Amino acid sequence: MTHDYIKDGAEIYRRSFATIRREARLDHLPEDVAYVAVRMIHASGQVDLVDDIAYSPSVIQRARAALQAGAPILCDAQMVASGVTRKRLPADNEVICLLNDPRVPDLARQLGTTRSAAALELWGDRLDGAVVAIGNAPTALFHLLDLLRHTEARPAAVVGIPVGFIGAVESKEALAANDLGLDYLVVHGRRGGSAITCGALNAIASEVE
Repeated sequence: MTHDYIKDGAEIYRRSFATIRREARLDHLPEDVAYVAVRMIHASGQVDLVDDIAYSPSVIQRARAALQAGAPILCDAQMVASGVTRKRLPADNEVICLLNDPRVPDLARQLGTTRSAAALELWGDRLDGAVVAIGNAPTALFHLLDLLRHTEARPAAVVGIPVGFIGAVESKEALAANDLGLDYLVVHGRRGGSAITCGALNAIASEVE
C-alpha cells in the first residue's frame, strides 16, 4: 500500500502560499510586509501569526537596502545563522553569530548574563548599519537595547523574534516601543524562534515576487 500525496516541490510551495494567502488576514499590511509575513507563516504553520506581527513602517525597505549595500546579518543563535539561505543574499553578505567565541563564557560571567547576551559585546563596529536578527534569546534583545543606549551605532533594522515564557513578551514590547529610532519587526507574545526569524530574513533578502 502506498500513500497518495503531492510529490512535486514547486507545486507544494505554490499550494502552501495560496493557502496562506487565502486563510491569513493580510489585507491590512503593506505589500512588502505581507510578503515577509507569508514566509513567516509558512515557517510556523500558523496563519494567525499575522495578528501578532508588529513593525515600523520602513523596516523591510531599510533592511533590504542594507543587505543590498553589503551589510552583515548579526544573529544571536547559530540556528538563526544556519537558517539563512545564502543564495538569497544580494551581496554575499556575512552572516555572523559569535555565541561560540571562546571569549563569551568569561564575558557572560563578568556581565552576569547569558552567553547569548554577552556575545553581542563582540559585535563591535559591525553593529552600525547591520541587520540584527534575534530569534532565540530574550536576554539578547534586552541587552541589545541597553547596549545601544551607550553607543552612537545603529543597526539598519532589528528583527526581534525571540521565543519563550520568560522575557520574550517583554523584550519584544520594549523593542516595539523603543525611543532609539530603531526600525523593527516583531511577533508579539510568546511565539518566535529560529524558523520564523529565518523565514523573515530570507524574505527580506529577496525582492517581492
